[in-house]
Amino acid sequence: MTSGGDRALIDRFLEMMAVESGAARNTLSAYATDLRLASEALDGGLADADAAALARLADGWAPLSRSTVARKAAALRRFYAFLADEGLRADDPGRHLPRPGSERALPKILSSAEVDSLFAVIERRLERVPANPLDLRLSALIELLYGSGLRATELVSMPRNAVAPDRPFLILRGKGGRERLVPISDRARAAVGAWRDHVPADKAWLFPSGKKHLTRIRLYQILKELAVVADIPPNRVSPHVLRHAFATHLLEGGADLRALQSMLGHADIATTEIYTHVDSRRLVELVNQRHPLVDVARRGA
Repeated sequence: MTSGGDRALIDRFLEMMAVESGAARNTLSAYATDLRLASEALDGGLADADAAALARLADGWAPLSRSTVARKAAALRRFYAFLADEGLRADDPGRHLPRPGSERALPKILSSAEVDSLFAVIERRLERVPANPLDLRLSALIELLYGSGLRATELVSMPRNAVAPDRPFLILRGKGGRERLVPISDRARAAVGAWRDHVPADKAWLFPSGKKHLTRIRLYQILKELAVVADIPPNRVSPHVLRHAFATHLLEGGADLRALQSMLGHADIATTEIYTHVDSRRLVELVNQRHPLVDVARRGA
């Protein structure tokens, strides 16, 4: 039987899938069934399962079709990625699950031009006189999401004075209590400074809302609204998509994978390699231009 702990976390995961990923009702129903059955098979220990427990679970799937196993494994991988992203697990055991079908599709990505269109909307709004504080907040949110690759939870729960005007980096405590340095651009610090002037001094959070801080769900809604104005399908824009765009565009610009791993806060570089992707044409160009044998061929010409 599904334990209370598993049940609550599964419900939170399904809510995230519905709100942030826009998952269809049938998808949510299938995920709910697969996760609850897995929890029952593990005696209510799904959320804390280790590699050995997942291996036993996968053994029980042996009589099932490849497509069914692929669906169940995908549901669990998404669930464990959610737990890790929320800081509820220090690791992501999803890699221990079978992959009988094709590899997972690459995450959604925005092109540089599409990101530019988001910022163009913000710039037009900031030209209004007097400035609307909500436009200043929007500017700070997007600058930090895309400019520094923050997770949604890290962003909305940021302390009021986390960004210092004379310090080009943040010190964040992420998954597993690990601290990391995150670079902050000059324009992001300027955007945060302009917004912070409108945040009451007695507020603990940089993005306060009521007695707490802005919620992840409200952040998601804000991004959807911005996407509509920028003529981008709203289902293609989310905090996760902007974080992925940050990583992808840096990698395409020549960033070192290890440096990117540090900025994203990944414990394992394999996660960074999966999280990011580079246009295959660029990889071909890189080999043709940078491989040592290219110089050999030129000398022999």
